[in-house]
Amino acid sequence: MAHHQMDLGLVDRKRWLKQYYFLRAAFSVAWVVAAFSVGLSSPLVAGALLILYPAWDAAANLVDALRSGGLTRNSTQALNVLVSLATTVAVLLALQMSMNRVLGVFGAWAILAGLLQLGTALRRWRSHGAQWAMVLSGAQSALAGGFFIVQVSKPATPSIADVAGYAAVGALYFLVSAIWLAVGEWRRRAAV
Repeated sequence: MAHHQMDLGLVDRKRWLKQYYFLRAAFSVAWVVAAFSVGLSSPLVAGALLILYPAWDAAANLVDALRSGGLTRNSTQALNVLVSLATTVAVLLALQMSMNRVLGVFGAWAILAGLLQLGTALRRWRSHGAQWAMVLSGAQSALAGGFFIVQVSKPATPSIADVAGYAAVGALYFLVSAIWLAVGEWRRRAAV
């Protein structure tokens, strides 16, 4: 009986993770569309979108950690919540200075959040499977962050489009992970 309850708990967590990844992908796609449409022509909207992105990441990591056993059990996500909240404040301040500063903040955040996401994916690999895309996403995020930091010193002024490209790749990774979990769930059901 206890083993059966444990299996149901794992099934619920896998179902949640699939829904979570689909939600993260949908948000990122909507954010990218807004960034490339309205964000490019309105500095006010671009600023709001740039503040919203790390704030959403903090909220999403918080909800996922709470649904996946709590903040104590998910220390990489708990730390990611704090990093993303600090980034939200830092972006708000950097917007008062320059887009170069904003891109620098996003670069530092992409490195930290990417490494934390990588840690979360590696921890989940044994119990949930289908984490290879999240591992790649975390590694790619850290590399993109380094690219952003290098780009800050270039003479060209960055725009929200620089961040939107990064967000689009993130959306793709979340979508691939969600689909991979859905296919795995379908295969398990078909095998029964």
